[in-house]
Amino acid sequence: MTDQETPDTVGMPAPPTVPTVRPKRVSHRGRHVAPLASSNKIDEEVPEFEPFMLLPKGLPPLMEYLDVWDVDMIKQPHEVNKQKHHTNLYSNDYLIVRRAQEFQIKITFNRAYKPVEDKFAVEFVIGASPQYSKGTYIPVFPSKERKSIWRGQVLETSDNVVTIGIITAPDCIVGKYGLYIAVVTPYGIRRTRRDPKLDVYILFNPWSPADAVFLDDEEEREECVLNELGVIYHGAYDDVAERSWNYGQFEFGILDACLFIMDKGDMPLTNRGDPVKVSRKASAMVNSRDDEGVLVGNWSGDYMYGVPPTSWTGSVEILRDYSGSQGMPVGYAQCWVYAAVFNTFLRCLGIPSRVVTNFFSAHDNDGNLKMDIILDDKGRVDRSRTRDSIWNYHCWNECFMARPDLPDGFGGWQVVDATPQETSDGMYRCGPASVAAIKNGQVCYPFDAPFVFAEVNSDVVFYSRSMEGTLQPVKVNTKHVGRMVLTKAVLHDGRRDITDHYKFPEGSAEERLVLEKAEELGCQREKASLRPVDIDVEILAQEVQLGETFDLELQFTNHSAQQHVVDIYISGTVVYYTGVPSAEVVFQTPTVKLDPKQSKKEKLVVRSEAYLKKLLEVQGNLHFIATGKVKKTGQIITAMRLVTVHNPRLTVKVAGSPRVDEEMYVTVEFTNPFMFSLENVYVRVEGPGIMSIQTKQYRIIGPGSSITWTENFSPRRAGSTKMMASLDCAALRQVYGETEVTIQE
Repeated sequence: MTDQETPDTVGMPAPPTVPTVRPKRVSHRGRHVAPLASSNKIDEEVPEFEPFMLLPKGLPPLMEYLDVWDVDMIKQPHEVNKQKHHTNLYSNDYLIVRRAQEFQIKITFNRAYKPVEDKFAVEFVIGASPQYSKGTYIPVFPSKERKSIWRGQVLETSDNVVTIGIITAPDCIVGKYGLYIAVVTPYGIRRTRRDPKLDVYILFNPWSPADAVFLDDEEEREECVLNELGVIYHGAYDDVAERSWNYGQFEFGILDACLFIMDKGDMPLTNRGDPVKVSRKASAMVNSRDDEGVLVGNWSGDYMYGVPPTSWTGSVEILRDYSGSQGMPVGYAQCWVYAAVFNTFLRCLGIPSRVVTNFFSAHDNDGNLKMDIILDDKGRVDRSRTRDSIWNYHCWNECFMARPDLPDGFGGWQVVDATPQETSDGMYRCGPASVAAIKNGQVCYPFDAPFVFAEVNSDVVFYSRSMEGTLQPVKVNTKHVGRMVLTKAVLHDGRRDITDHYKFPEGSAEERLVLEKAEELGCQREKASLRPVDIDVEILAQEVQLGETFDLELQFTNHSAQQHVVDIYISGTVVYYTGVPSAEVVFQTPTVKLDPKQSKKEKLVVRSEAYLKKLLEVQGNLHFIATGKVKKTGQIITAMRLVTVHNPRLTVKVAGSPRVDEEMYVTVEFTNPFMFSLENVYVRVEGPGIMSIQTKQYRIIGPGSSITWTENFSPRRAGSTKMMASLDCAALRQVYGETEVTIQE
C-alpha cells in the first residue's frame, strides 16, 4: 500500500463525522522514577556550586583557589578543530567535532595551573537530568590518573592558559552538549555558569576506525559525507533521466533540524550513539504517516495545499520549514524527495549515505516474489484483477555502518527507505537491511530484508484466467524487476551501476542458490515449468518528446519451422511512476502472420492528441503491453515497454565576477512549446553555497511565449557548485535546468 489511497465510497453519502481524539501522552509515573530522556535540550539547572558538606549561610571565601576566567572553544572554521574534524563547512557558530577524535579547548584561569595542587574537570551534559551511567553526563579529567569514558590530557600550558585535548568515546551519544568547567575546592565543586556559546555538537565519525560508521575510502567519504550536491536518477532503465539535488547538509539551521527530528520522534538519548537505531528511527520520521514526521506523501496530482514533489530542488527549505514550525509536516513528497531529505539527515550527522534508484521496483500485495498479471481467455490483460504494481523506478538510501547485531560480513552498505510503503514493527519505515544479506538471500536478518529482496528479485508472472476462474501460469519473466540499480559516481556526475551489489547475474548458478536460500526462509516463487514458445515479441525502445506523434515498433520472431498466425492485443496506458494505471490511450488488435524462421516488424502510430491531455493530468509515462495467442498452438506471448516522455528544459545562465562576496546574476529562460497556455507557473532557483532559494510566479505563459527571469546574488563561499532551477504548474511538471559554477576566493 502506498500513500495514494482510492476510496471505495466515491459517490456515496458520507458517513457521520467522528471527531479525531489524540491520545494524551501517558505519564511515566508508576513505571519510571523520572521520564525517559528523549530530548537534546540541555537542562539549565546545573548548579554553579556543589558543597561537600553543610555550610553556613553564604559561600565560603574561594579567592585563593583556581578560578576560570575564559574558555576558548577554538571553533572558527579556519582553526584546528573544525579543519581536522572535517566540519569547517557547517554554517554554524558552535564547535562541531566528531567522535573518537581529539579536539582542543583553551581555558584561561586566574593564575597559573598547578597540576599537583589544582583539580578540575571539563564536564559535558546532554538532555534533562544528565547521568553518568546513561552517558548524558561525562566529566573529563586532564590527567590519566582519574579515569573517565572520555579521555583528556593537558597539551600545553602558557602562563594562565591551559590547552586541553579531549577524545570522546567512539560510541557516545550524537547531539548537542553543554560544557562546564568544574574546579574542586575544599568546600565543594565550583562550576562556570551556563553559557550557550560553549555548547558543542558531537557527530558520527567515518574517519575513525573506532566508530561504527568508519568508511575506509577517502574518496567515498568525500562523496558520501561531504558532498552537498547529488544526482537523482529516474525515468526508465533504458532511458535514464537525472536531476540534481541540493542536500545542503551544511546550511544554517540544518544540523539543529536533524537533531529536532530525533527529539520529535521521542528517540531516547541513550540510543543516539547507535547508527542502526538512528537510521531506523529516521526512516520513520522522514515520512508523516504515523508520527507527524517531516514529509507528507502525495501521489494524487492535486498539490493545492503544498509544493508539488517535482518542484523541489533541495532539502534545505523542507527541513527549515519542518523545524521552524515545530514539527508541522511539509507537503509534498514522493520517493525521490523522501530519499533526498533522508540523505541530508544522514550526511549531516556524519553517517555515509547515498541515494539509490532501482528501475522496475516490485511492490506486490501478496508478500511473495511474484508480480501477478492476469490475462483473460483471449490473452488480454484483465486490469480489474491485476493488483500488483511495478514502480517504473523507486529511490531509497544506502548508509554505511557496522552491524554488530548480524553475523560477520553483513556490515557495510545498508538499505534504508523513508517512503511509506509497508509497516515494519507497526510503523511506516524500512531498514536498515544489509545489502550483502540481500544479495546472498539471507532474508532472515533484521530489518525488512524480505521486502527489499522482493523489490529487486520478484518475477513477473502472467496467468491465463479461464472462464471458470482458474489461473494457469503461461509466462514467467525473471529479468524485468530490478533491471538496474544506479547511484551517483564518486566525486563526479557520472552514473554508477551497483546492480551486482544486490544480485548475482541472471541465470547464474549463484543466483539459483540465492533464490533457493530465500525460499527456505519463507519467500514464495512461481515454480511452474513452462515449455519454450515458438514466437517472441518485443516492443522496441525509442525516445519521445512530450507532445509529438510517434511510431511504436513491435518486433515479432518465429523460431519454428512452421507458419504461425498471432492475434495480438496492444494496449497503451498512461501510468503513474508507481506503475498504477490512469487511462488507456491506445488499444489495437492486429493479426500478424509469420513465415517459418521469419522476423517481422509491425508499426503502431501513437498520436499526440490521444495521449497528451491524459498524460499531463498525472505527469506520468506511457506503458505499452502486448499480449496475444498463437492460433495453432494456443501459446501466450507477451511484451512490455515503458516509454519515458521527455519534457522541455529550462535554460540557466550565470554572469558576473565569480568571486566570493562579488555581485553575480543568474538568468532562467523558458519557452512554452505547446499550443495551450500554462497557468500559475512557479519557477525556483538555488545554488548550494552561493545563493539561497528564490521563487517567482507567472500567472500565464501563452503558447510559444517565453519568460526570462534574472536575480542577483553574492556567493558565500568558494568552490565548484551548480545553479539549479525548476518550473512547475498543473499542466507541466518535471521541468529542470542547471549550470556549473566555479567561485574563486
